[in-house]
Amino acid sequence: QLQLVESGGGLVQPGGSLRLSCAASGFTLDYYAIGWFRQAPGKEREGVSCISSSGGSTNYADSVKGRFTISRDNAKNTVYLQMNSLKPEDTAVYYCAARPYCLWGIGTIDKYENWGQGTQVTVSS
Repeated sequence: QLQLVESGGGLVQPGGSLRLSCAASGFTLDYYAIGWFRQAPGKEREGVSCISSSGGSTNYADSVKGRFTISRDNAKNTVYLQMNSLKPEDTAVYYCAARPYCLWGIGTIDKYENWGQGTQVTVSS
């Protein structure tokens, strides 16, 4: 069974950092781009970042550019999202999902598959 599992969420103060992990089981991530998405209460799910299968290409939402960094370690079958300078508006459930290559922009979220269960990130003092 192809499965992605997110971890690393938690409660952090504004300005703090967290590193999220997206680990795959049942398949190798080598051939998949991985996207990170988030959904805040009462809001639609939005794209946060995406990394190509090789790691050579990345995309970021404007709201997180310069603060978040996506990376991958194919040897560990894991993709990471390093989140720095966190803001209260970053509070959401964060999900990862896979597809052959990154698609970015309006209407592309439903093109991703193998969604994980999500990990809660709360930024609050």
